[in-house]
Amino acid sequence: MKVGFTGTRAGMTEIQKKSLIYWLNENKNNIEEVAHGDCIGCDKEFHTICEDFKFPIFIHPPTNPKNRAFCDSPNILPEFDYLVRNIHIVDCCDVLLATPRNMYEEIRSGTWHAIRYALGKKPVNVFYRDGSVIIGLSRV
Repeated sequence: MKVGFTGTRAGMTEIQKKSLIYWLNENKNNIEEVAHGDCIGCDKEFHTICEDFKFPIFIHPPTNPKNRAFCDSPNILPEFDYLVRNIHIVDCCDVLLATPRNMYEEIRSGTWHAIRYALGKKPVNVFYRDGSVIIGLSRV
């Protein structure tokens, strides 16, 4: 399974991180690789967690370095605009994991942009800041 990740620049809460780690641990034997967008906050935290699991990490960096985390991996892909690289992350994965800043959908949010794009195409698992998780989010 190829795992894509998107998350807020604000970083994860401890309970959000624990929920995500629990899911990764439960699925670790099926995970072939992970991908993220190399931003500060959640992407950087996800990268560190995945290094601990020793997953192959594919980085989809943004062209604008303002919020880039500059994570290290032998698998750094070409730079693209934030929204374009979000689409690339979704397109290359089998499941999208998301750690948004808010419990509700935001219009001007890269995290929610990736979630919206993935809905109907891939399973989306959302890990909220209060620790609650929605596995297989879909449009109703």
